[in-house]
Amino acid sequence: MGRADRGAVKDGPARLILRAVLGGTMIAHGVRHGRTLDGTARWFSAIGFRRARMQAAVSAALEVGAGAALVAGAATPLSASAVVGTMAVAGHTVHRPNGFFVVDEGWEYVALVGAAAVALSSLGAGRYSLDRALGVDRLGTPVARALLTGGLGVAGAAAHLRLFWTPPAADRPA
Repeated sequence: MGRADRGAVKDGPARLILRAVLGGTMIAHGVRHGRTLDGTARWFSAIGFRRARMQAAVSAALEVGAGAALVAGAATPLSASAVVGTMAVAGHTVHRPNGFFVVDEGWEYVALVGAAAVALSSLGAGRYSLDRALGVDRLGTPVARALLTGGLGVAGAAAHLRLFWTPPAADRPA
């Protein structure tokens, strides 16, 4: 067994901790959206989303599903791409105009969550994961997994925005 193989087998709890925190955060967001579906739909409508009720329901399901998949370490590059896409949509529609810092409703938080998802995909789900149990944890290189996750997430966000979002009048170019 080569040096790289020994390191991969003995990855310890770091990836499990990252998966649990990132996945748990996404589950919490999805549950909150789901428990306040009418309020979430009103808010989505107010920020320019068409079919806001459907958007709220899909958002809740996607966040819970992606979060649960991350916690389990299942299809990690794909589930992480759902997180990237969700954060990219939130960053573009809500946080971008407010600068960087989250205390001013800026994009700091969504950038960190999105970056953590890409990093987790690059690292792989780790020893204690469904991906490892199924033998798919070593598909692709770390760079390829990161590019896949980031690319799918951003492409999904762009498609979502194109299909369902109209910038509020104050944000539209004159």
